[in-house]
Amino acid sequence: MMLKDKVVVIYGAGGAIGGAVARADASEGAKLFVTGRLRAPVDAVAQDIVSAGGSAEAATIDALDEQAVDRHLQYVSDRAGRVDVSFNAIGIPDRKIVGVPLIDLDAEQFSLPIAAYTTSYFLTARLAARRMVAQHSGVIMTITALPSRAGSLLVGGYGPAHAAKEALTRSLSAELAPHGIRVVGLRPHGIPETESMREVYELKGSGMTWEEFQGYLASTTHPRRVMTLAEVANVAVFMASDKASGMTGTTVNLTMGSLDD
Repeated sequence: MMLKDKVVVIYGAGGAIGGAVARADASEGAKLFVTGRLRAPVDAVAQDIVSAGGSAEAATIDALDEQAVDRHLQYVSDRAGRVDVSFNAIGIPDRKIVGVPLIDLDAEQFSLPIAAYTTSYFLTARLAARRMVAQHSGVIMTITALPSRAGSLLVGGYGPAHAAKEALTRSLSAELAPHGIRVVGLRPHGIPETESMREVYELKGSGMTWEEFQGYLASTTHPRRVMTLAEVANVAVFMASDKASGMTGTTVNLTMGSLDD
């Protein structure tokens, strides 16, 4: 198993991507500590993992609460002996941040995703890194999105927020790689299985049916199909594993050809 006995902490595990990655990591032998602001969906992920024979503990953690994150990481370190992987998959409702033209957007609404996404990534990465430096190993990971690299309509500060996360990934790697810590990101295409993509459709669908919207997403990819959660989770497992030891300071392009590197 690719992640046998690795200790993995996931923030935003109650979301579609965080939950899929948690389940995939557990199936490859990792010990999961899954967290989120809302307990019920995180409990559901942990229960799925345990029912399948894996190891998972759930906790209610706001990834913007520095003290809460630090206390939980100390608990994980005390209980499991180490922290091998920190995965930030937190999200905020798209209804708060997309659908309004930039010229009509107020500064607070524009800044909301930038503050939430970048600060939570910084806090969770920094606090995990402090443990990982001592053990001379670890992987810090996050999720970004296609608007980090492509001009997109009606996304407000969403694109700038994810572009900032990708820049932070590079800076964290430059400082932490000499300590044996890899820092990587995943940049998937739009995934219809996620609630956030349904929200984007409702805000930006321009009169299309849900099926037509999925067809539009598929038309922007090379294979002319939509991306699945399983595809993202499988790459996340690989990137967290020792088999990806040569990869750091980069964001993996999972846009299925929609963005050229």
